[in-house]
Amino acid sequence: MIIQPLDDKVVIKPLDEEEKTKGGIVLPDTAEKEKPEKGKVVAVGPGKILDNGARSPMMVKKGDVVLFTKYSPNEIKIDGKEVLIVSESDILAILK
Repeated sequence: MIIQPLDDKVVIKPLDEEEKTKGGIVLPDTAEKEKPEKGKVVAVGPGKILDNGARSPMMVKKGDVVLFTKYSPNEIKIDGKEVLIVSESDILAILK
């Protein structure tokens, strides 16, 4: 997959969450699941252009595992694989 996001956009591959409840009940594939909030960064844009014409450096890089806001990403399919495109400002944290 070749994709180059623009400005401060980040392409994220969603990571599957465990399919169990806190009580240990396994959820079937047909159960309604929460949208993912965690993913791995696949591609990063060059950064947002500031008022002075310079580019703001990106805080995330390819390979980072990040947490992002639940309903912010745009879902798209590329080569049959689902990826999310999100603004860097919608990324809440980098998991280490």
